[in-house]
Amino acid sequence: MSDRGMILAAGDWRLSLDPHRGGMVRALSRRGKDILRPMSEGADALFDSACFPLAPYANRIADGRFVWEGTAHAIAPNAPDQKHPLHGTAWLGEWSVETQGADFATLIHHHAAGADWAWAFTLRQHFQLGTDGLEARLELTNTDSTAMPAGLGFHPWFTREGVTGVAFTAKAVWLADADMLPTVRATADSLGDWSQGAGLERPDLVDHCYVGWSGLLRIQRGDGDVLVEGDGTPFLHFYVPPERDFFCAEPQSTMPDAVNREAPAPLAPGETLTVTMRIRNA
Repeated sequence: MSDRGMILAAGDWRLSLDPHRGGMVRALSRRGKDILRPMSEGADALFDSACFPLAPYANRIADGRFVWEGTAHAIAPNAPDQKHPLHGTAWLGEWSVETQGADFATLIHHHAAGADWAWAFTLRQHFQLGTDGLEARLELTNTDSTAMPAGLGFHPWFTREGVTGVAFTAKAVWLADADMLPTVRATADSLGDWSQGAGLERPDLVDHCYVGWSGLLRIQRGDGDVLVEGDGTPFLHFYVPPERDFFCAEPQSTMPDAVNREAPAPLAPGETLTVTMRIRNA
């Protein structure tokens, strides 16, 4: 392991991690072909990463304001050119290595209660690489003295190279306003029918949350399909920017702005919330 990264390997799969900054993945490949968009050498911006964890909330909180158990909270924006705080705090924090081996690693992050999130917590990110692919698991433990709202997710950037289509099913999709905050719940095919597989070349932006996701997404590739699976993640945030070389399929436990809309169940002191993402051979 170097200061820049940690490499895990198993069978045809290779995973590169940054074990200290943001708990981020730098690359994931199979048989030498990128599955996630790789970071360029020397890059360290989190939005250029291959994947990072979302915790203790996923996506945006409208204007950074919400009320929880009778107390009003206000959080400042946490990323350049962003009006609303997004993706939590863990991706901006310091991480360390708790355990590691040739094909596994556990990274750990401790958050002290503060202006960016009023509750203390510990987040572990477990990576296990096998001959079939990657399993990543997030475990968030409330180390504070009061219950907190909690949302978890992963933010992987998949490469479009070699991808012929994407297929998944869900019950509905949240339409969004200009700030990409949810507005109206609509039928799942409102932005196109992904259920049988559809291409990613389209003129309009998709940056929307799908509700009641089945927990399975298929990436159709010429060199063999890849499955993305989620446990504890009934929401899928799907991001397809026009004319870019990547797309995002983000398994999440909550919808955007959940604390103001569909508030998560309280996570009591000492309790742990867990979600899992697998990226594996079909």
